[in-house]
Amino acid sequence: MPDKVALVTGSARRIGAVIVRELHAEGMRVVIHYRGSREPAEALAAELNAARPDSARTVQMDLGDIAGLPRLVAEVIGLWGRLDVLVNNASTFYPTPFGQITEDHWEDLLGSNLKAPLFLSQAAAPELKRRRGCIVNIVDIHAERPLKEYPVYSVAKAGLVMLTKALARDLGPEVRANGVAPGAILWPEAPHHAAQHADIIRRTALKREGTPEDIARTVRFLINEAPYITGQIIAVDGGRTLSN
Repeated sequence: MPDKVALVTGSARRIGAVIVRELHAEGMRVVIHYRGSREPAEALAAELNAARPDSARTVQMDLGDIAGLPRLVAEVIGLWGRLDVLVNNASTFYPTPFGQITEDHWEDLLGSNLKAPLFLSQAAAPELKRRRGCIVNIVDIHAERPLKEYPVYSVAKAGLVMLTKALARDLGPEVRANGVAPGAILWPEAPHHAAQHADIIRRTALKREGTPEDIARTVRFLINEAPYITGQIIAVDGGRTLSN
């Protein structure tokens, strides 16, 4: 994919950074978006530019600033004169047990997982249409099977699934839109997640945790090897969705 440009949101660390590395290895130029993780974002860009000069840049923005998203897209296009791929990876994830849900929880989780991808996709759509590009949304298997004590997060990701399908319908034929739904892959490192994580792994057909590379390879496939796939959600979950 030489000369094509991909913007990956929330890509300074974790799965986003692995997606960036995967697309960069395919020859793409990559834009590493971050909100507060400046140092890891710049370190990742330096690493990639050392491997291939002028192939990675960083952009900083709080995606909750909806009015600023067109400026972000314009900044990205200004780097190399184009934008071919948008990967909506940035996400917020934490429990919201019933009885303790606040309006702030709703605004935060829906904002990062659904509202920002919608308005960023809308801002990028004209350029993506010109380039016959694509959008890949990082969803979650819990959009289909709600995670206990995470109702607001699960609802937000379910909305992102429908947004993915709506984008495929409304932006076609020029732009394809698909989603990747991770299962037990790189959960937050916190003690209260451990029991849930172990239970999810137990319920997978493969009985093991996946890796960020599994997600990144699927994103690359949808971008580079799936010209007739749009409006689909690919579960990368070790068979978790096969069990109750």
